[in-house]
Order: sequence, then C-alpha cells, then structure tokens
Amino acid sequence: MAEPLPPTIPHAAKRAAQLWPDALALIEHGEKCTFSELWSECRAAAAAVLAAGIGEGDRVAIWAPNSREWIVAAVGAMTAGATLVPLNTRLKGIEAGDILRRTKARLLFTVDDFLGIDYAALLKDEKLPGLVEIVSLNAGSWDRFLKRGIGIDDDQVDAALASLTPDHVSDIIFTSGTTGAPKGVMMTYGRVIPQCGVWIENTGLSHGERYLIVNPFFHSFGFKAGWVVCLLAGATMLPMAQFDVAETARLIEAERVNFMPGPPTIFQILLAHKEAHPFDASTMRGGTSGAASVPPVLIERMRSELHMRDVITAYGMTECVNISGCRMGDPAETIANTCGCAVAGNEVIIAGPGGNEVPRGETGEILVRGQGVMLGYLDDPAGTADAIDADGWLHTGDLGTMDERGYLRITDRLKDMYISGGFNVYPAEVEKLLASHPAIAMAAVVGMPDERMGEVGRAFVVLRPGMSAESEADLLAWSRDNMANYKVPRSFVLVNDLPRNAAGKVLKTQLRVGG
Repeated sequence: MAEPLPPTIPHAAKRAAQLWPDALALIEHGEKCTFSELWSECRAAAAAVLAAGIGEGDRVAIWAPNSREWIVAAVGAMTAGATLVPLNTRLKGIEAGDILRRTKARLLFTVDDFLGIDYAALLKDEKLPGLVEIVSLNAGSWDRFLKRGIGIDDDQVDAALASLTPDHVSDIIFTSGTTGAPKGVMMTYGRVIPQCGVWIENTGLSHGERYLIVNPFFHSFGFKAGWVVCLLAGATMLPMAQFDVAETARLIEAERVNFMPGPPTIFQILLAHKEAHPFDASTMRGGTSGAASVPPVLIERMRSELHMRDVITAYGMTECVNISGCRMGDPAETIANTCGCAVAGNEVIIAGPGGNEVPRGETGEILVRGQGVMLGYLDDPAGTADAIDADGWLHTGDLGTMDERGYLRITDRLKDMYISGGFNVYPAEVEKLLASHPAIAMAAVVGMPDERMGEVGRAFVVLRPGMSAESEADLLAWSRDNMANYKVPRSFVLVNDLPRNAAGKVLKTQLRVGG
C-alpha cells in the first residue's frame, strides 16, 4: 500500500476521512455517506460511549446484523478505548449470556427486531451483573444514544484516540472449542491491521472499488476482511444484513459492485439465479472464497459468467485471520484445490506428531507463526499454551499437505470440527448443550456429508433410564430452541450405548461409518 498503515482501526477511519473525504464510504438501502461523514458519525458514537462511562479496558458487545450502525458503534466504542465483543446473531439467549458474563461486557449494542427476533428479550432470564446498559441500534433509540455525547468535547475524543496503540486488545471473537466451551480469541490492533494490509495486497482491492459484504460482521471474514479492509483501501462498503440472492444480484447490477467475498455456496446460488434471471455482472472484478473445498468448474464459471477474473481462495481462522492465500492469476485448478501459500508476515509448516516439519507432500498438522497469530484465549492460559507452543507456532488442528511451491491443501481435521454452510461446528459444544436436555444421558455428534451444506450434524443419543423415548422431531425442536441454528443436528439416532475404545473414548469413526 502506498500510504503507511495506521496503528489501529479507529485511526484507519480517521485516515480514510483525511485521504478521501468526499469519496463514498458506504451504500446501504440506497443511502450513501462519504468517509468524512462516516468518521464524523464514529466520533459522535465515541462521545456517546464516553458519556456512558465506558473507556479504556472496558468491553462493548455488538449483537446485530450487518449495518452502517454496526460499523459506527464498533469504531465509536474502539475510539473510546473499549474492546469489541461481536456476538453471532444466531446465538440463543443462554449462549449470548455466557459470553457477556465471561467478557464482563458493560455495554451491549443490539437491535429490536431482526428476522422476528428481539435480542434484548432473549436475555431477560440471564443474570448479567456487569452489563450497565443495552442500547438499540434502531433509528429512534440510536439517535437518542448519540445525543448523549453532545456534552463531550472534541478534545476528550481526541485524547481517547491518541491513547490507542497497536498493543491494545481490539476485539474478542468467540470460537467454539473442542472442550465444549467457546473460547474468546483476543486480538490486538498490531495483529489485525498488518494482516488486513496483506489481504488488500493479495486481492488487489483499491480505492473507489465497490465491495459487497455478505459475510457477517461478527465473523473475521465480514469484520476484518470486510469493512476494515475497506477503510484501509478506500473502497466503498455495501453491507447486507443477510444473504438474499435476488437482492445480491440487484445490488451487483444497480450499484456496479466490483468485489465480493463469500463461501462457495453463495457463488453457486448466484450463478443458478443468473441463469434463471440474467443480470449485468460486468463490473465484477474479483472476490475471495474459502471455508470449504471449491470445485474447479466453479472457479471457471465465476471468472467467465460473473466476470470475477481475480477470484482466489484463502485459508484463515479466528486465531489467525490470514494464514495462506492464492494469488491473482493462479490457475483454476490451484485455486480450487489448494488454500494458497503463506501470506506475507506468516510462516506455515506441515508438522508431524513431534512438531517437526515433515517432507513436502506428506500429511501433518498445519502450523502457523507470524504477525497475525492471536494474543491468546481470554482467561485461559492453559488453552492458549495448548494452541501456541513454546516456539510461537499456532497449532491449527487441521491436517494438510504442502507441495513444492509451498501451496497448502487441507485434507482432514485433527479435531472433530466440521463445517456446515460455512460455519465451524464443534461437536463437543453441541454435545454439551444436548446434555442439558432432561431426557438425554449421553450424546455424540459427528459431521455427515451433505450436498447443499457441505456437512451437517448427526447426533447419536442415549436416553436416561426410565425416560420416555423422545422422538426425533422433539429433539430437533428442543435443539432449535436452545442453540444457534447452524449447530442444530439435522438428524438424531437413538442408541442403547455408544461405541468406545479401551480408554472409554467414544469411537466417532464407527459412528460415521455406521451412521
């Protein structure tokens, strides 16, 4: 990038306003705002956050779909010195309450209604002693909150911004752990900003390009490789609250979109829609895909039918946003069948059980070391030590190979995690939730192949003695009420016992084969 990178995300918003004051920063529902206007709104939000008594070291959560207000609230909270805690919009009240308690979040931004859900109402039975206030991002409530910052002068906002450094914790995103408890991944600005800069270089994102963000902001893909990279590159953000293929096609044509990342399924759906309902995609230049294997024919179709000449695949995780990526111009076979090579600032190796690198072409665990590796897990030094070894290598838990060029191919997972519709699902967490069902004694969850979702969960359930047999429909309904939709097993199998080895560990391989 021509300009030096700013030290933090709020500094990136300020820098964008200085470099491109009159350029379009954001388009949503036909409304447009410039980078200067966006930074002014962020400053107003920062003043309101300071007026609410929130400052350096505090945690501020956001539980809402993608929107202009989400970005303004996030940058405002960060400018005030707070650490951001994004919450998955699919979480239930019990899941969100657990995260709010563990982070000691003092302020929560949310919405009154999204897809028929009142998020604040989901928390009515949760004990949240640290939470001072819940603020709605809906128009009237949001405007009233912003007015509270009127008594805060510019010097106070400037002083808060000036105190922010690359070493401050920027955000804590929760990712499900193999122990069954979600882990809070702590990132600093000094880890996030350089990784975003590398991502911009790899994708060629440039000032003035229009960037459609369908990936959720509560995920690194929509947050850091979404609106943050737009602030850094001077690209125009077009946030979508949820993916809708007809609306996506309309926006691509009407707003002349240039770039769009997303999981492979989104592009498959978009191509099918284009066949039935042709639309003009001639302005599309490129995009990134990941989270699942990509058929080579899909890459070719994205290039030829969606005009995405610069489509690439990449590999990352919450604990390290960018691990590897393909390069613009790589052959379709390479893009489809590999995750690219290590991005600048990272080292990647394939390691054997002892942690030593194995010869090229051999299978082992993918390890990464470099600028983007997380600071650690929140309040979990043991979990952090398990994930990051003494030499600084982050153990991804993914098995893979590396070719002579240094290009990675993921072959399997050391952990039981599976990917359903682009979301990581950790069976241990689902099993823990199922264990709270009054009729369930034990449960084992495995991922099973699914043509549309990639993989879906199948739960093998042992009922408690004397409990009446629950039907699959009953268990499915209960699960939908008590866990995020992507975690809900799509099928249930009632069994008398679970297969185990001599040490008592459940043999999930047998369940996958026999299930």
